[in-house]
Amino acid sequence: MPILTVIAIYFILWWTVLFIVLPLGYRSQREEGEVTLGTVESAPAKFRGGRVILLTTVISAAIYLAYHLASAYFGIGISSIPNIVPRFPQ
Repeated sequence: MPILTVIAIYFILWWTVLFIVLPLGYRSQREEGEVTLGTVESAPAKFRGGRVILLTTVISAAIYLAYHLASAYFGIGISSIPNIVPRFPQ
């Protein structure tokens, strides 16, 4: 697989996983009872960006590794997914 394809797949996967990981462990300022003046109550009390990036990277790498193993060693790919839309005769 060309390196640019690998980078593109991982990039898209990383951003998708980021939006899944982002709300994990989220606590709002209202829940903590410490609302900073000038912010909304639903703002994060403590944003842990490093933790989010690290967790996203690890999960994305594991998912990409599973995809790579399935496609390279077992021959499972996008073409293996059954067609949902039936083919009509013309």
